[in-house]
Amino acid sequence: MLTGVGRRRGIAAAVARGLAADGFDLALNYHPPYDRRVLGEDADVELLAAELRAGGRRVELIPGDLEDPAVPPAVVEAARAALGPLGALVTCHCESVDSSILDTTVESFDRHYAVNVRATWLLLKAFAQQVPPGPDTPGGAMIALTSDHTVHNLPYGATKGALDRLVLAGTHELADRGVRTNVINPGPIDTGWMDESVREACRAQTPGGEIGGTDTVADLVRFLLSERGGWIRGQLLHSNGGFATPAL
Repeated sequence: MLTGVGRRRGIAAAVARGLAADGFDLALNYHPPYDRRVLGEDADVELLAAELRAGGRRVELIPGDLEDPAVPPAVVEAARAALGPLGALVTCHCESVDSSILDTTVESFDRHYAVNVRATWLLLKAFAQQVPPGPDTPGGAMIALTSDHTVHNLPYGATKGALDRLVLAGTHELADRGVRTNVINPGPIDTGWMDESVREACRAQTPGGEIGGTDTVADLVRFLLSERGGWIRGQLLHSNGGFATPAL
């Protein structure tokens, strides 16, 4: 199951394509109002689903606003009902609106916390609850995406820090269910939000002058969900090409 799948050029869409190529059937959560409000674009997840189905995969589309605390467990239950027991959860959703210490509103901060932290906790909780504890448990894997952003991106960066802590705790707290958790920090990935000045600044801070693409994120997710990546647990992984973030 993947969250935050809205636009075909986004990170979650690249992850979905990669996992489909690896034989996963997929439940895709999306919330079109976010794409329109923050990115000024319409979600085209239906086209992504058609693309993946054409490749022989089962794909279930599950819309829902994760700011509502009733939605995360309902999304997991809908995915389980459609596809059977879930073996993996990848959270790519976020609330991300630029603001700083002096101009962040309480409403915005609370919305960031509800989406980035509380929803991730509730998704992980529901995912773990559908896996029985015990020595013969099928287990599962959960991966969350995080970020280094802080300066002038206060509520996003602060809530991503909280997300890191709660997800990494899962490897220890959910060990009896065989659930392993990891967090990926992919560095700056241009999914349509960068202008040329931002691209140039990111290139200047990255050895080799390149910016990572959505496939660089998908490749690591695919490895972590594979049998070969199964021994990597409870880690915050920087997969960012060496990007330095002293002021982000």
